[in-house]
Amino acid sequence: MSKFLSPILALFIVALAGCTLMPKYHRPAAAISPTWPKAQGQIRGATNAIPAADIGWREFFRDPRLQQLIELALTNNPDLRVAMLNVEQTRELYRVQRNALIPTVDVNYNSSRQRIAYGFAGNGQGATYNQFNVNLGVAQYELDLFGRVRSLKTQALETYFATEEAQKSAQITLVAEVSAAYLTERELAEQLALARQSLRAARNVYDLTKSSYEGGVLSRLDLNAADIQMQTARANMAGYEQQLGQADNYLVLLVGHPLSDDLPAPQPFNPQICLSDLPAGLPSDLLQRRPDILEAEHQLKAASANIGAARAAFFPTITLTGSAGYSSTSLQNLFAPGSQAWNFSPQVVWPIFAAGTAWAELKAAQAGRLMEVANYQKAIQTAFREVADSLVARDTVKTQLAANQALVRAERQNYELTQARFGSGVDSSLNVLVAQQALDNARQNLIQSQYSRLFNLINLYQALGGGWQEYSPQP
Repeated sequence: MSKFLSPILALFIVALAGCTLMPKYHRPAAAISPTWPKAQGQIRGATNAIPAADIGWREFFRDPRLQQLIELALTNNPDLRVAMLNVEQTRELYRVQRNALIPTVDVNYNSSRQRIAYGFAGNGQGATYNQFNVNLGVAQYELDLFGRVRSLKTQALETYFATEEAQKSAQITLVAEVSAAYLTERELAEQLALARQSLRAARNVYDLTKSSYEGGVLSRLDLNAADIQMQTARANMAGYEQQLGQADNYLVLLVGHPLSDDLPAPQPFNPQICLSDLPAGLPSDLLQRRPDILEAEHQLKAASANIGAARAAFFPTITLTGSAGYSSTSLQNLFAPGSQAWNFSPQVVWPIFAAGTAWAELKAAQAGRLMEVANYQKAIQTAFREVADSLVARDTVKTQLAANQALVRAERQNYELTQARFGSGVDSSLNVLVAQQALDNARQNLIQSQYSRLFNLINLYQALGGGWQEYSPQP
């Protein structure tokens, strides 16, 4: 058996030291600016701030109910589960491809008993033969002299890495969607509460106007204006009830499970449910922080490995088949001296004419790599735009929020003055209705501005690669 294994071992060592035809990988240039537009993304305050991608979602989102909803979504959401199973599948496929570099050795035992007749038919003459075999065999092992198998192994490995990054992207997207859906639900609940207050106020004004009309103080026109105000408030309230119910349904869909009663009670719309600001860092940080960019880069590396496998198809393929063991016509003499048996069958296949198939496969692999280069650069540019858009909106949203806060204060003072004048008989009910409507609109715009600010922070957190980690790393 040692005489059989020694040439296989020598050829195996040669295969391990063989060359590879994969092109050397060079990261494509990132066609983005080295700084954010108008320096909007400069870190304010301490320069040693934790990068946004390293901030855990439990520390970014401060609402206890939202934290529990995210935890449930990460457990039950079917889309995230599919992404996780895809990682598991590609990991096992990589192991299958990796094992192709190792010879498959089998232990086989077989026995047969056969009778052969001879002489004239019907004379009953014949002989019975027994055959017993046990051997250790290698079947169709390819010597990877030109790196074809190793190229395929690298391609499978990079595909596995890409699915891991895709899972991270799926989780980041899910965390952002759940938080945005919860934020929408809380904003609509606040708008609904405001609409109910407006309806009560409009009904009170209508009742007072009706009493004055019946007393001959006010005209029918005043009563109609009060009625219109009340019916408008009713319609607004019904619209917010519908939107709130749909927002609840969408939140249940994202969580992937009906919301249980043991969740923390929903809090009123809170403008501080998440961190107030985020450091943007530099655009170059996105190359290592955004999982979708890393996924595109792993796909590019996998495409480069495919070129190596396509190039190896131009060279001979050497496969080994052999076995060594014992063979005997009697079981008791199976391992006796002199019963050794072996066979060794190397095979060399070199394509001479294949109608240009190998050349076409190489060109297809090269075109696939160019496509992945374009996808990689597009992923970078998309990430840059998402962060830049969020940074541009950040300051404008803050300006709108401050303006709407001042507007609410002014409209409230105007409404209180108008209501006092109406109570004193100085002003008309129409002016009260106008002042109330202006105050309601200002309050609704303020809630919308608060929502826009929080929504912008969530978008920026997602665009910078945040949401993958549950907790921030300890210093």
